[in-house]
Amino acid sequence: MQRVERQLAGYRGIRQARVATAPETVNGSAVLDLTYDPTVLSLAELRRQVDEEGAGFASMVTQMTLPVTGILSPRKEGVIEARLNRLPGVSASASFAAQTIRVEFDRWGCPMARIVRELEREGVSLRGPAEPPATFHITWLRRAWTLAGEQLQLSTAVAGGVLLAIGTAVYLAGGPEPLRLALAGLAYGLCGWMIAWETLKTLARFRVDIDVLMFAAAIGAALLGHFEEGALLLLLFSLGESGERLAIGRARRAIEALSKIAPQTATRIAEDADELVHVEDLAVGDRIRIATDEQIPADAEVLEGESAVDQAPITGESVPVEKRPGDPLFAGTFNGSGPLVAVVTKLASENTLSKVIRLVEEAQTSKSPTQRLAERFERWYVPVVLATTGVLVVVPPLLGITPRQQDGALWAGWFYQAMAFLTAASPCALAIGTPAAILSGIGKAARLGVLVKGGVHLENLANLRAIGFDKTGTLTRGKPRVTHIETLTSTFDADRLLSLTAAIEQTTTHPLARAIVDEAQARGLDLPDASHSRRIAGQGMEGRIGPHRVEIGSTASFEGRLTPGARERIAELRRSGHTMVCIGVDDELVGLIALADELRAGAAEAVAALHAMKIGQTIMLTGDHRDAAGVVAAAAGIDRVEAELLPQQKLDTIRQLDRQFGGVAMVGDGVNDAPALAAATVGIAVGGAAGAGSDVALETADVVLLADDLRKLPQVIHLARFTQRIIRQNLLLALGVIVMLAPAAALGFTPISIAVLFHEGSTVIVVLNGLRILRHRQASRTS
Repeated sequence: MQRVERQLAGYRGIRQARVATAPETVNGSAVLDLTYDPTVLSLAELRRQVDEEGAGFASMVTQMTLPVTGILSPRKEGVIEARLNRLPGVSASASFAAQTIRVEFDRWGCPMARIVRELEREGVSLRGPAEPPATFHITWLRRAWTLAGEQLQLSTAVAGGVLLAIGTAVYLAGGPEPLRLALAGLAYGLCGWMIAWETLKTLARFRVDIDVLMFAAAIGAALLGHFEEGALLLLLFSLGESGERLAIGRARRAIEALSKIAPQTATRIAEDADELVHVEDLAVGDRIRIATDEQIPADAEVLEGESAVDQAPITGESVPVEKRPGDPLFAGTFNGSGPLVAVVTKLASENTLSKVIRLVEEAQTSKSPTQRLAERFERWYVPVVLATTGVLVVVPPLLGITPRQQDGALWAGWFYQAMAFLTAASPCALAIGTPAAILSGIGKAARLGVLVKGGVHLENLANLRAIGFDKTGTLTRGKPRVTHIETLTSTFDADRLLSLTAAIEQTTTHPLARAIVDEAQARGLDLPDASHSRRIAGQGMEGRIGPHRVEIGSTASFEGRLTPGARERIAELRRSGHTMVCIGVDDELVGLIALADELRAGAAEAVAALHAMKIGQTIMLTGDHRDAAGVVAAAAGIDRVEAELLPQQKLDTIRQLDRQFGGVAMVGDGVNDAPALAAATVGIAVGGAAGAGSDVALETADVVLLADDLRKLPQVIHLARFTQRIIRQNLLLALGVIVMLAPAAALGFTPISIAVLFHEGSTVIVVLNGLRILRHRQASRTS
């Protein structure tokens, strides 16, 4: 137990860990008393780290992503989160863009029914069981209704703007006052109905937010007789909110495109004839037929045929991938050059595409540190603005200070200046600038074939200073390949030696044996008939080909038969990272086959791009021996090698790098590197769609490179840095407008009309600036 306490106390975000002893145990289970920072470490990550230390949470702790309807605006997210987070043992994060709420809750302390009741009080309801479980899958009817709802506020605001323009013309022309008032009243109603409704609901909960500020400023302007300025404020605010919804909707639809690539039907091979079935009806083990140029309906494995498959929708690969019997296929990709017969390996609800969609959906509920900071700032800033407004209305007139506005009218002048200050100081641009940029960044990354599981990880990617790489399966292909065939007698040439070896090895599934057989097949060699093939524990394989006895084994098993020349050649190849296989015929050593795990295509290019981006250090962390690791590191351009490491030692190294550099990523296969992935600032899994450990990679890592292409890593870091620049620009613009405009308005130098134009103009600019990320073309390059 003390070891668990010490290990957990070293994780990022955990401040204190204590394992309680009897009588504090519950039903015989120990109680883990933890103090942690939820902004640094989510409950899901915490559970994973506890599991890695050999402990575990009881089953009453649950995490769910709830598809809902009724999150009407981005600011409604905070209202919902505040209500749910007041419940015992509940941590909630809502997403307007995805229309989902992620809740982590203790079922003993707060049952699900109570959470549902609290949501219903906010006008939010769960989607019914008849509705699709994936948030992005929307019927045309509901999609039309959703778009109509999004357009309603915009449509009424435009109509109100037309009436405002007519009313302003009547006022300037000296027209009838009743007509002016009627037009202004209608403009107020059309432009401000949504703001008024949200304001009433907010005040009923004894809260204040930006809607309250804007509504108060508009009513204040009307009380002063400045109907046109008040209506203009409501008009621009409504247009800004509509633009905000449309902008986030555009970013959402960039991610939503993932679900649209999923096919609906498949051709299943039955006993009598092929039949067309819905993909949901496919079972694991079903055989399916995939025609040329047809979309692949399910995760499957090729049984018959060869083809080039376009995997860009899943992995972002720019060129088709050749597929042969035994190769994996992924739902949503496109068959190219030839028909295929395949066997289904996963249900529709569990295939790679479904998991990617679900994890992207969850990513939208994970907020970045900057976004959380802006929300905390807004929570105390809004009451301060209201209090300052009240002070401006009351204190200067009581002190007899003359206002600059209203021709010296004391109370009316200060009330006007207070309303101008209220308008100028409202943090609308501050509230929307960060989430718009983060959502656009996640959507752009998905287009590149990179799954970023939340805004916090996108920001962390931008701040990396060191990157650790696993060797096998990450920097290398993870599969050995024959590189050298050395014949030691004139009786055998290279092809004959290879065919003899492959004939014996074809009966085993050992990786080295499979590599030798694959090489023989690639060369088109005919394999002789082998008999009595068997594995000898600790030595290798033996069998008979015709009258000859053939042995295949390690150098240790041939120790007494190695000549000085053979020993020298073996030592030379081992120094360059090769694994050696010896072949003997009738007790005579006749040849050597050298195999190596080759560098992954694009690995050296990716590392070079990382160095060009001023990443402080690249480190290889591997359990392999130092010579082999050094060869791969030199070929890839890695700065430093840490070899012969156990998983715990990899974890310790990552922690040391984090202390040294302040931001470290671990890139691995998502299975045996899980402890290091969890401890790193950002855990990055390679081959989430194509690797053998895809399920673990998708669930464990913070970022998943869906293709086996390390060149995506510098691309997504470049994208993260660009997103961070956009966020900083938005924050600087929003705060700059407030800092310059609010004091000037309070002192009477800025009328309400100017405050409205600058305030709402900054909101429009930050939204458009955030959308630049979706069009950022440099994110597709590695430099």
